Amino acid sequence: MMNDKSRQLSAVEAFRCLHTDGCFVLPNPWDPGTAVYLAQLGFKALATTSAGYAFSRGLPDDVLVISCDEVLNHVREVVDATSLPVNADFQNGYADEPEDVAQSVSLCIATGAAGLSIEDATGKRDAPLYDKWLAVERIRAARHAIDESGVPVILTARCEAWLVGHTSAFEISIERLVAFADAGADCLYAPGVSDPGQIEAIVKAVSPKPVNVLVSRPDPNLTVSRLARVAWGAFIRAASGIISTGTFDELESGAPFTDLNEVFGRRT
Repeated sequence: MMNDKSRQLSAVEAFRCLHTDGCFVLPNPWDPGTAVYLAQLGFKALATTSAGYAFSRGLPDDVLVISCDEVLNHVREVVDATSLPVNADFQNGYADEPEDVAQSVSLCIATGAAGLSIEDATGKRDAPLYDKWLAVERIRAARHAIDESGVPVILTARCEAWLVGHTSAFEISIERLVAFADAGADCLYAPGVSDPGQIEAIVKAVSPKPVNVLVSRPDPNLTVSRLARVAWGAFIRAASGIISTGTFDELESGAPFTDLNEVFGRRT
């Protein structure tokens, strides 16, 4: 029987193989139960979702509302639920300064996660994105923490320009994702991009590193063959549809992110 460290290293290796062998779907469980269900459907890896976890707690998806310790416990629960590799949605690292991000990343690695993502969103309305130089240094610090840990988890760097409504989201994302790749990110992610041409441009800009694409609504231009939030009210039907057909048509009935975030935001 493998110990926790051996199990994590095995999951990391499997996760890296998935990133080097074409496209794969990475669904988002929000608790151990949904993780188990997705695993038995046949998915090869899982990713926690800050929004899904927050909504399950009756809270908005806000990095200032849920503590780092709570998120670490959540990631650990999802990791322990199955043998699949788990990527942790680690938001902004629950810190601003690079050295503090490094400390948080070390704690996240200790949960047994096979990967984690760090984003450049601050969680603040007046300055929604970190300055570019700081955003890059935060990724560099996360990379250093991973290297120091001896567990080569996959580091995904996210540019949130689309999600915060930046008027030049595409240009900002290209510039930052290239810089994040140079700073040591293994995978790049700009949630919100949906235009195939822009996705292709991002892939070319950071090549040969892999790119993650968020699919949260039906889109005929986005299928598994050409390249997530799973629906809140129709989880089983949506997940089954994805694994059986390779399309995302069932997400059409999902509750909108903005509606859920607004409802739960009233509680804070």
